[in-house]
Amino acid sequence: MIKEIFTWWNGQTFGTRLWSYFNGYEVGRDEKNNRYFRNKSDTKRWVIYEGEIDSSMTNPEWNNWLRFTSQDIPKEANKHFWQKNHIPNQTGTQNAYMPKSDQENSITKKQKSLGYEKWKPKN
Repeated sequence: MIKEIFTWWNGQTFGTRLWSYFNGYEVGRDEKNNRYFRNKSDTKRWVIYEGEIDSSMTNPEWNNWLRFTSQDIPKEANKHFWQKNHIPNQTGTQNAYMPKSDQENSITKKQKSLGYEKWKPKN
């Protein structure tokens, strides 16, 4: 409860808890147990994340619903066999995407830098 009052990155804040209690209707949860809400007139939609707050943890179906692109509430049964499971943003991790051309360029830059000698003035 103390974390709710003083920090926003550890889940919902106290204000969000009050707003959700008095004005929100829970419409569903996703596979990561994030909870999705809307107000009475469906003019506002929001999510309360389970655990660490990271917007890339919202899968595309729920993201469409949050942004009013879709009016349908996503259900797990709506998934097609060819759809992959959602993976959060991997930027800044070992799993981050790097094109082959960049991988090759970084190797050649390292090789080129090995043969380079920095100029030093003679004193």
